Amino acid sequence: MSNGYEPGAYGPDRDEPDGYGSDGYGSEGYSGPYDDNDTYGGGQDGTAPPPPSQERTFAALPPASGRAFAESWWGRAWLKALEDTALDGQQLKKGRRLAREGGVGVVSVRPGRITAVVQDRDTSAYRSDVLLQELSEEEWYRFLDMAVDRAGHIAALLDREMPPHLVEDASAAGVELLPVIGDLDPECTCEAWDHCPHTAALCYQVARLLDQDPFVLLLMRGRGERRLLDELQVRITARAAGSEPSGPADAPAAGPAGPAVRGVPAAEAHAAGGILPPLPPPPALPAEAGVSPSLDTETDPEPGVDPTALEMLATDSAARAHRMLADALSPGHGLQPVPAALTPEQDAVRLAATARPEPWIATRLATGSGRGPAGLRIAVLAWRYGGAAALSVLDEQWTPDAATLAHARTQLAAAWDEDEAPRLRAEHNRWTSVDGALQLRYGRDGRWYPYRKESGRWTPAGPADDDPAAALADADQSEAGRS
Repeated sequence: MSNGYEPGAYGPDRDEPDGYGSDGYGSEGYSGPYDDNDTYGGGQDGTAPPPPSQERTFAALPPASGRAFAESWWGRAWLKALEDTALDGQQLKKGRRLAREGGVGVVSVRPGRITAVVQDRDTSAYRSDVLLQELSEEEWYRFLDMAVDRAGHIAALLDREMPPHLVEDASAAGVELLPVIGDLDPECTCEAWDHCPHTAALCYQVARLLDQDPFVLLLMRGRGERRLLDELQVRITARAAGSEPSGPADAPAAGPAGPAVRGVPAAEAHAAGGILPPLPPPPALPAEAGVSPSLDTETDPEPGVDPTALEMLATDSAARAHRMLADALSPGHGLQPVPAALTPEQDAVRLAATARPEPWIATRLATGSGRGPAGLRIAVLAWRYGGAAALSVLDEQWTPDAATLAHARTQLAAAWDEDEAPRLRAEHNRWTSVDGALQLRYGRDGRWYPYRKESGRWTPAGPADDDPAAALADADQSEAGRS
């Protein structure tokens, strides 16, 4: 049932009653009355130009089946503000579905407001608006001042690009470009009090627009692209001439040598360090790792994507993050060396050893590690006995230098009484029993790793030990138990 608001009643060819007209910006670029011959421009005295009427309209986008709504950094940040603000996740899901099905019509963007007609699945049409607080003149003054101070920002903006680190620098200047929780205020003719499916659909569509052109965000905050660039050019020209454009009434006052310097002297800032409050205590360690998301959704996976494998990786990532946080919160963590990064082949063994994958995933890991099923089984044993160090001992045969070899021989001689010492043949870093059944491997970490011969292959038989006699006893007992 329709509410009387027809789908075609609002669009790029119809002006809004609030006095905002189109400045000629279309989704394809600049056009219309705002060109190089227009009277809009900076004065010869370096003053800022008068603001033009600002509005951009974007044609309805095609359905977005099978694709993410936000692929750019800007689009994802916009959606985070929406999803953090909305109180009803079901309304967001319905809105996402409407936007994905092409239910959002022409989108009008102007300072402080975005508007579109959104058609429901029952063909009812609603005018939906989302309001966003504009930046004040003083905030825009500080934003332009910050941009001119950084050559990289000037070059990017003049080249019609918006680098993500612009947000961080603007925030440091006290200017928040991206919306945060509570900044997106919905209004809809369906009269919902929170984000309804129609305003949610509009926000999801705007995320796609931000993927195409992040300057849309600046327009919502109060400055169209052309006006912003012209004001930036005026400021650059004025600074090159040794003057500064006049700022807003509440901007910092300028002195004889230019604008007042913001900040404090270095000595004063250093002295304040002793009176600053201490850092807050570190966060408490959660009792367990978070639950991985379910990927069983209404959308079919892309060819070659295994949702079960992705869920396993998500679960593994959560468990690793929990362990890393536990390590970081432990005493003396900052004094520990940074562990070496694993190769993809080593990480495949780690996954097989710790994630308990399904058989078909284990087969893929065996192939990816280059070991095959039997080799992966042995590598998993090594990992479970001693992690990456034990895996290196399994894979690597090396020749100790003279000092290391002498130290290893001293340990072997001291491990047994003379009449109890086993007969071992030495080769590189490996000492093998004369019957060829047991083996000790000397690791680069100075520890002894026990091995036994199993089906013609050397197999880890226990954890490493500083005592070669204890390590060999583990291998002997393992061999006896197997027999």
